[in-house]
Amino acid sequence: MRIARWSHDGIVDEGFVVGDRVVAFPDGLTVTDVLTEGLDAAHAAFARVEASTGAPLADVRLLAPLVPASVRDFVAFEEHVEGVSAGVEGKSHVADEWYEAPTFYFTNPHTILGPDDVLHPPVTDRLDFELEVAVVVGGTRDLGESNLTVEDAASVVFGYTIMNDWSARDLQGREMKVRLGPAKGKDFGTALGPWIVTADELEPYLDADGFLAIRAEVYVNGALIGEDLVSNAGWPFPEFVAYASRNSRVVPGDVLGSGTVGNGGCLGELWGRNGGLVPPPLQEGDEVRMVVEGIGELVGTVGAAVPAPAVSHARPRPRLRHRESDTH
Repeated sequence: MRIARWSHDGIVDEGFVVGDRVVAFPDGLTVTDVLTEGLDAAHAAFARVEASTGAPLADVRLLAPLVPASVRDFVAFEEHVEGVSAGVEGKSHVADEWYEAPTFYFTNPHTILGPDDVLHPPVTDRLDFELEVAVVVGGTRDLGESNLTVEDAASVVFGYTIMNDWSARDLQGREMKVRLGPAKGKDFGTALGPWIVTADELEPYLDADGFLAIRAEVYVNGALIGEDLVSNAGWPFPEFVAYASRNSRVVPGDVLGSGTVGNGGCLGELWGRNGGLVPPPLQEGDEVRMVVEGIGELVGTVGAAVPAPAVSHARPRPRLRHRESDTH
């Protein structure tokens, strides 16, 4: 099943993509409702829709396929880490700690873009994309939401979508020197789409070790920039979900990005390997097209940058331990 949200004649609707048509969920259900109930409920809803109803897919404007409860983004591809570290640190290096657990950061669920949205980045000299596959969590009711085993985590993998983690590498590099982040280098836009493909649809692509062996490609203005197999990640998707739930919670509607695939999944990796800004950073008007086997295509266009108000520098402080007025 493919699950989507769309706008048609000024009305937002949610439901299934069936062939070349979109068909609303029965009984006014939403994507959030379906994710809460899980895959069995999604199949039950699908059995009740009439494929000939709805509207032609070509006549609607696809939106992001869900409003995420949260967005975690992992860094799970060793090849990506090797390339990016070469650009940032001057040498290719993967920290020993990377191998110990699938590390992630939280990004902004309030700046989610869909397949038809134009990105308006901050002012940046190093705008980049990141080609990722994201898992969408659903149906946690019977298992709980904390400290899931890998086996239980696999059962709450509701489906997958394509994720483009737009990145301003100059902003990201500055703030990560403070040992936090990424923050403003990332939180201006994350694209999801074009829809959620349910986990059962991609089961034929799972290899013997449980990794999702689907091809992922990215093109800039029609030129192939990167290509990889998603199964080159260091961990399979259920282990992302299980790790996210450790001493914490995962809930329906959580989105967990795989992190950038290797072999050119972002420009930053290639800059590190090539020793300079080759290929060049993205510019206004550029089109980034991501194609993932079994899921579809996610296309994003770069719009005009949006200047933000100036930021004040930190002011020197006297490090007093008591107010001066308290000493009189």
